[in-house]
Amino acid sequence: MLAARLRCRPPRAGAGARMRLPPLPIVALGVRIRTIASIPVPNKSKVWDSVDNAVKDVKSGQTILCGGFGLCGTPDTLIHALAKRPEVTGLTAVSNNAGVGQKGLGLLVHSGQIRKMMLSYLGGNKHFESLYLKGQVSLELVPQGTLVERLRAHAAGIPAFFTPTGAYTAVETGLIPIRYKPGGPESGIEEPGNSKEVRVFDGKRYVMEPALAGDVAFVRAWKADEVGNTVFRYTQNNYNAVAARNAALTIVEAEHIVPVGSLSPNAVHLPGIYVDRIVKATEPKEIESLTLAKSDDTPPPSPGNSAKAAAQAKRERIAKRAAKEIKDGFYVNLGVGMPTLVTEFLEPGVRVWLQSENGILGMGPFPTKEQADPDIINAGKETVTLLPGASVFDSAESFAMIRGGHMDVSILGALQCSAAGDLANFMVPGKMVKGIGGAMDLVSNPDKTKIIVVMEHVARDGSSKLVQECSLPLTGAGCVSQIVTDLAVFNVDRAAGELELIELAPGVTLDEVKAKTEAKFKVRSDLGQMPA
Repeated sequence: MLAARLRCRPPRAGAGARMRLPPLPIVALGVRIRTIASIPVPNKSKVWDSVDNAVKDVKSGQTILCGGFGLCGTPDTLIHALAKRPEVTGLTAVSNNAGVGQKGLGLLVHSGQIRKMMLSYLGGNKHFESLYLKGQVSLELVPQGTLVERLRAHAAGIPAFFTPTGAYTAVETGLIPIRYKPGGPESGIEEPGNSKEVRVFDGKRYVMEPALAGDVAFVRAWKADEVGNTVFRYTQNNYNAVAARNAALTIVEAEHIVPVGSLSPNAVHLPGIYVDRIVKATEPKEIESLTLAKSDDTPPPSPGNSAKAAAQAKRERIAKRAAKEIKDGFYVNLGVGMPTLVTEFLEPGVRVWLQSENGILGMGPFPTKEQADPDIINAGKETVTLLPGASVFDSAESFAMIRGGHMDVSILGALQCSAAGDLANFMVPGKMVKGIGGAMDLVSNPDKTKIIVVMEHVARDGSSKLVQECSLPLTGAGCVSQIVTDLAVFNVDRAAGELELIELAPGVTLDEVKAKTEAKFKVRSDLGQMPA
């Protein structure tokens, strides 16, 4: 520094250009430079030999963040270790879903260690659903994209944020009880839902969601090095990376633990700064729904069950008509159930990018038995494949592209749909609690993403599912642009809140549609016909 100052000082008068000062060698000043190459890599390993010891600091009453989507990417090794500590009770578990039976978080439900769950979807855990409806456990339903964003917000030091997801619904008003009194809905509500602050930005309604903090995160990963750098495999990422960044104590169970330097920096999904402990994953991977492609020797369906065949033909007719709305190159999200049939009826030459909310863009068909991979599943927890050009990502990224309106079309099922385009499709209060899942996020930006509903025109009891006003809790208000049923096709004027009948199914009369539709609607002058 001294040499530099001397060289930069202007010469004295008369000194001219002949004045030169020799540089002062650093060595002469007694200063040693420590280069990056000479700095040793920290060698304190985060690997624990015993999973039981790794979970020893989990305490009763804490909030546990748990990665996994269905049974994909579920940290079962850590869950099993915690289940061996029955004295740890009163836990709040935060995850996408509640596990299946005694798999995943379902194990801690059956052991009685969980007091409350914060979930987007109950899925197939009928035991937990029964406990909730009896007033024996607490349940806070949160839209899937909102839940992962609440976790991400805390990890990033953001106390709250505004989202369009859940506006005008029970998420905003807090009408879904967190806990019933013992005995269930008939006995009353012990803990009501949480209402949210609302603001309007650029004419659109948003709800404020608070960040969500975890005490401990249980994470499943494909690879981790000894200092915590972590890599996830395909859709295994889901909630795992976000949960890991959030918690005060993050424990990773990795299928492969590798030496420091083994992982390419480009491959690391989760930097080691977020990881506190690493254990070897010993519990096997599970597949919740092994769904395979039909082979050439697959026998045709039995003709014996005519009712089942008729129901399938009805679903296929609906899907075939909805497929006409999909254009070549579209980015499309398909809900679970009937919407997944739409890809079987795309018009010739139409190829699309299918997005699955658990973290796939470029989802392919069902696999063969040899191709089936527990780390590649869709939002319905079914095994799928990936197309050339596909990408995978975590749930936060997935719902950012959904809320941001980057999908061209989303197709969902419904319990009810109103004349104004309101959608209800996630619960029947006091009777059925499946959860919100990603539906509220999928319909949160209808100005940019066209929302199509596919459903049967009437319910099992004969009542109309196309109503003037929804009586069931809303998934979204004024969000649906088109409704396709087994009887007809309706367009929705979302601005005016009006329905227009544009097509009838073959063999269906206008009088039949009027008789089976509670909602008021107009009839297009050049009424068309749905494809057979």
